[in-house]
Amino acid sequence: MKSEGSLFRFTRMALAIALLSTVAACGKKPDAPVAPPPSEVAIITIAPELLSLSSELPGRLEATRIAEVRARAAGIVLKRNFVEGSDVKAGEVLFRIDPAQLQATFQSTQATLAKAEANLTQATLKAERYKPLVEANAVSKQDYDDAVALQKQGAADVAGAKASRQTASLNLGYATVSSPISGRIGRALVTEGALVGQGEATQLATVQQIDPIYVNLTQSSTDLLKLQQAMKSGQLQSVGKGQAKVTLVTEDGHTYPQSGKLLFSDLTVDPTTGSVSIRAEFPNPDHSLLPGMYVRARLEQAVNDKAITVPQQAVTRDMTGASVLIVDKDNKVVARPIKADNAQGDKWIVTEGLKTGDKVVVEGSQKIKPGAVVKAVAWNNPAAATSGATAPTSPTAPPVTAAAPASAASATSGAPADTTSKAK
Repeated sequence: MKSEGSLFRFTRMALAIALLSTVAACGKKPDAPVAPPPSEVAIITIAPELLSLSSELPGRLEATRIAEVRARAAGIVLKRNFVEGSDVKAGEVLFRIDPAQLQATFQSTQATLAKAEANLTQATLKAERYKPLVEANAVSKQDYDDAVALQKQGAADVAGAKASRQTASLNLGYATVSSPISGRIGRALVTEGALVGQGEATQLATVQQIDPIYVNLTQSSTDLLKLQQAMKSGQLQSVGKGQAKVTLVTEDGHTYPQSGKLLFSDLTVDPTTGSVSIRAEFPNPDHSLLPGMYVRARLEQAVNDKAITVPQQAVTRDMTGASVLIVDKDNKVVARPIKADNAQGDKWIVTEGLKTGDKVVVEGSQKIKPGAVVKAVAWNNPAAATSGATAPTSPTAPPVTAAAPASAASATSGAPADTTSKAK
């Protein structure tokens, strides 16, 4: 009985201790939850850049010189002396026309000249003999005057015969058809044995000089006026005379490796298209550019020395327009609407909404929303890290594919598509 009582008391004591522990645990306040650290985002700090503003314009290539090789003498084509599609030099013989008839005509004029010279010699001697005789009244004044007139007529006949011989010599030379310019010759339009030059100057071939080569461009007169107004207002600066560079993009999308230069801009507007004609010139040493090819040219037309750009991925667009996320001085995220209609490579040119010193979120925007506190770190541009390039700070920066800033012209085609519908 004694052991059973001891066991009972031990059990009651254990239950009491357990009950007290449970009550104490229920009365203890829970620990406060640990706040998560601020999300880390990559930012850029806005700073103005110096950018060249360009217009991307459609155009066609055209040879700088085009010579239609024509037969200037009538006859049968005896020989073609060139390879079709090859390069020829100025003065190089292209065709030979049968010179037999032309040679005979030339020899006839030589004979006529010799006869005229003989008659002139005879008339001159007669006039010289009559001169002292008329002074001595040995011959009449009329006979002397006739002798002098015959001398002058003989001199005129000689001059006419020389001119005829010169014409015949030229015609004989036309039997050898030479290239008037250096360039690339196309296919022959006649073959050996063809009769040419009968009543018309038959075209034999065409030679085109394609180094350098022209590109004829067209620009909307509206865009040109907006650009000029922006430069007059001081928003843009004009490119220095002779400094405007032109970059060519071929039909397959490749950029031509050599830069061109602007030659002129037309003074009149085409009433049917409302556009202005512009001509540029490009070196073409390997003849890879051919007349008639369709191209697009980026033409430097102005300079913006206070341009603001942001990476493409920093911009979101919705029905209300474009916007970016800004980190303010308290490290809080703020949504900022912007105006960015034109592009430079993988960047948007911002004309409204940002100022120098603003911190724009480039990476990490998917995990934050306006009002959130974040930890801002400098953005490491992967493209710059790969190529070692930096943001353009000089007029040699890549051209902007726009006719003018958004306040001066509308956006051009080919602008990069920016990020859409980022999480708020």
